[in-house]
Amino acid sequence: MIERLACRLGRNDEAPNIELAEYLCLNNDTVGIEEIVGGIRGKDNAVANDCIKVLYEIGERKPELIAAYANDIISCLRSKNNRLVWGGMTALAKIVDIAAAPIYARLTDILAAYETGSVITVDNSISVFAGLCKANESYSAILLPVLIRHFHDCKPKEVAQHAERASVCFNNTNAGDFIAVLETRKPHLTPASRARIEKMIKKLRHDRLM
Repeated sequence: MIERLACRLGRNDEAPNIELAEYLCLNNDTVGIEEIVGGIRGKDNAVANDCIKVLYEIGERKPELIAAYANDIISCLRSKNNRLVWGGMTALAKIVDIAAAPIYARLTDILAAYETGSVITVDNSISVFAGLCKANESYSAILLPVLIRHFHDCKPKEVAQHAERASVCFNNTNAGDFIAVLETRKPHLTPASRARIEKMIKKLRHDRLM
């Protein structure tokens, strides 16, 4: 499977990697997926970059095929190769709903990547935190404060997108602090972002009354 990666084909686009992910999903090719996971462990950055792309494309389509490799993916978060870091967090966001326990077990690594990572890493961290909160009340007790603090501190341009990512874990019993922090951010948002936030707050308040 490594020979089918874009870098091995002399390609500079992602089409071969997406096609490979689709092939592996279509055929439920667990042997081929194991080979791709091996590629993210290697020292060839071009191969590793393409392999993490294949993995998160698989995660988008059939997350169950890569859920068992949560620890291998989390190990990418410690890489000096930023493509592996944000690609790894993207893959985790795809599998968190079915691999919450092994992901939470490595929460220290995930929080470290969130604190120091690129914009894409942070974007996907919010999805991972929300998925963990949704999965388990004990996880939620630890991570809801992290999310609330994030919404206090994040850049105005990030508020709406991140709030939409996080909203999946809020419900009529835990949304109070989330609504409150979003209200404090509204004056600093663009009209379009404010409209997105107001729509979300309206739904959350409605759900709390149900």
